[in-house]
Amino acid sequence: MDMIRKYKNLCRPITIGNVTFRNRMFSAPMSGAEITPECTIGSKSTAFYELRAKGGAAAVTVSELMVHPPTDASHAYHLNTQTVGSIASFTYTADAIKRHGAVPSVELSHSGQYAGTYLLDRDKKESMTQYGPSAGTRPDGLPVTPLNKEQIQDIVQAYYENAKLAKLCGYEMIMVHGGHGWLINQFLSPYFNHRTDEYGGSLENRVRLAREVLSAVRQAVGPGFPIEFRMSGSEMFDGGYDLEEGVRIAQAVEDLVDLIHVSAGSYKFGFSITHPSMFRDHGCNVFLAEEMKKHVSKPVATIGGLNDPAMMDELIGSGKVDLVVMGRALLADPELPSKVMENREDEIIRCLRCFVCMAERGTTQTRRCSVNPLIGREWEGMDLMPARKKRKVLIAGGGVAGLEAAVTAARRGHQVLLCEKHDRLGGILKCEQGIDFKHEMYELGVTLEHLARLEGVEIRTGTEVTPEYAEKVGADALIIAVGSVPVVPSIPGIDGEQVVLVNNYYMEKEKVKSDEVIVLGGGLAGCESAVHLAREGKKVHLVEMRRELAPDANIRHRPILLKELEEQNVICHMEHQGLRVTEDGVWCRAGEEEVLVPGGSVICAVGQRARKDVAESLLDCAPIVKRIGDCIRPANICMAVYQGYHAAMDL
Repeated sequence: MDMIRKYKNLCRPITIGNVTFRNRMFSAPMSGAEITPECTIGSKSTAFYELRAKGGAAAVTVSELMVHPPTDASHAYHLNTQTVGSIASFTYTADAIKRHGAVPSVELSHSGQYAGTYLLDRDKKESMTQYGPSAGTRPDGLPVTPLNKEQIQDIVQAYYENAKLAKLCGYEMIMVHGGHGWLINQFLSPYFNHRTDEYGGSLENRVRLAREVLSAVRQAVGPGFPIEFRMSGSEMFDGGYDLEEGVRIAQAVEDLVDLIHVSAGSYKFGFSITHPSMFRDHGCNVFLAEEMKKHVSKPVATIGGLNDPAMMDELIGSGKVDLVVMGRALLADPELPSKVMENREDEIIRCLRCFVCMAERGTTQTRRCSVNPLIGREWEGMDLMPARKKRKVLIAGGGVAGLEAAVTAARRGHQVLLCEKHDRLGGILKCEQGIDFKHEMYELGVTLEHLARLEGVEIRTGTEVTPEYAEKVGADALIIAVGSVPVVPSIPGIDGEQVVLVNNYYMEKEKVKSDEVIVLGGGLAGCESAVHLAREGKKVHLVEMRRELAPDANIRHRPILLKELEEQNVICHMEHQGLRVTEDGVWCRAGEEEVLVPGGSVICAVGQRARKDVAESLLDCAPIVKRIGDCIRPANICMAVYQGYHAAMDL
């Protein structure tokens, strides 16, 4: 009897060109974990791409292959016959993707006036010549030199040569990157392209480079070989092209391509548009692809903050798009496509859209994910090594760290007992259910609990682990994950009826009665609470004693958060120290003065304190003892997940 798949549209194969893909879930081009000094694919990156193939994606696209180093010296992949190991590394990566039934694809790209984007050497980056369609100045002040016609033809030829080599290496699809402010998009854009020759002015002229590139790629790979054109359906900034013109661009190239991949936005002008933040709806960019599909005959793909199988299935079933492309969602859970295919959607670990993955690339040059500790260690594989010795493991605390440890330890074959003193699991993640754009953080706790039960973890709620209880259990190993508690400042009135601790907001929303609310504390939690309350229609005052807001937010999320505070008209009171809470608001010290910040309700969000005393009381309660998560020091979900995972892996 045939299996009845719940999401039959997502799971249905699709033929593009002469290649049949096993489902409608594609892995977006994402930078791998390792680029060698010679700009080849390192073994870590091969494992990175292979993991997506093993997880069930129909196509896995390697990103980004820079086609013309003389005019685009970004430290990304280069493919040529002159570099030792280049052909081999690309071939091994294609093999790794194919061995799991996925179609390997490679993204051919040129960053144009944003050359050097990936270079770590700042001096070299700033000394490079930036080439674009027209003379001008980049947003960061660097001058742009227009490409001459000879250089343009050299670049077109480079697309041909790289496409031919990619096919030789075993790739079965080519993606040409024509969006996001990269070179082809710069030629398409009236904002960047001010040329007066055959490459500028009219749409026919602005699309000429794209057509020449696509024609060259087709010549290189032959008929029937799938060519995917990635484009911004709209640039979504003043002076860029809109959706109407985006449709005309797609129509102008569709005879040369097999798949139109519709994204959004432009580099430097819309990061949070191209990569939708938690403040934007899932599927917020789908309307671009939906409109595009009405006007072209080739299959259309959509991308942008998609991770819900029901939503994605409906998009395809209703005819809005032909397939979906996921990036961050497959970082969070590389097995998402397989789980959809097997009707295991309740086991999917959802992307939080927290931007840790991209922030770490910009700060430590590593690849990480808040909810997936395997990212950056893909060569270890998704199948955990069974423990050499099976142990009885007691876990104190059912927050995210404890749950991750429980799931991992159980998967390795240990007998696991998890105890939580409260009546529900989830720890601090329970608090996030009160904020709409952070609901997926709450759902992470729900999913981890579900996975723990599936793995046979014994869960006891309403049970606090004390030294006496631990002695009674007699575990071989104790993992202490007792978390943290809110910091409550010692000021008069803080215990008033109008004051709600941010951790309790989800339970005490009805206490926030006033239309004018004060959030006390301008860290990440306070700022996000302020945004939420402002979205609820409240007039919000944010009180922070430091000079800056959200210093604990990562470098990608923080500017988006600050912009959201501004757009929601949150009134920020910097260098204001709370002195006392009254019925009229919070009196603060600002310099030498005392000032009243008005508001009838107060959210206290001044931070968390580790439960070190509880943790220390348990240190001698088992032969093996490990402390993880916020009970060491309050941090973030990423730290908690990683510590939970590795504590269990060390048993």
